[in-house]
Amino acid sequence: MVVDDLSKVDSTTLNVGVQGNSEIDRSDHLYLHPSDNPGVMIVFVPLIVIGYRSWRLSVLRGLLVKNKLGFINGECKRPDPHSPIFRQWERCDDMVSSWILNSLSKYIVDSVEYANDVVKLWIELEDRYEQINGARLYQIQKKINDTSQGTLDITSYYTKLKKIWEELSTLSKRSQYSCNCTCGAKENFYKGEQDK
Repeated sequence: MVVDDLSKVDSTTLNVGVQGNSEIDRSDHLYLHPSDNPGVMIVFVPLIVIGYRSWRLSVLRGLLVKNKLGFINGECKRPDPHSPIFRQWERCDDMVSSWILNSLSKYIVDSVEYANDVVKLWIELEDRYEQINGARLYQIQKKINDTSQGTLDITSYYTKLKKIWEELSTLSKRSQYSCNCTCGAKENFYKGEQDK
């Protein structure tokens, strides 16, 4: 059972799901596999201030595979505390929070570990590290200019450049807006981007 709106699920289904994880449909956001535990590492390389975009992509893939993406994108909303599924939702939310915290350096964990739920944790990380600014664009463009083949074989050199170009491409796409702006902010934004 996929639960988009937790308040619309009948109490019989909820009671079965709350009693034991094995009785929750495996496609449900609230299902926890027996091998899921708070110590699981869902990414290979922890975030250490730089490399946020690669880390973010790895976390999103890991959560998608575990069917827990809904906990950070808002699809699996916190139910009412009196709901029969509240405890199961809380366990899943804590599990996802643990996975994300395990994928951060100690320095970063110390500053975000007290977030009330995984959505707030994710928003805090996005606000802090997903900044699009002229300095970051400049850093990536400089990295491209400074990259040389040196002793690398052609495949390694291409892979290295491709990674940097993908990061630049992702950053550029993120800075494009498609809103119908009438206040002039969009034009000011584009002018600011061109002036950088």
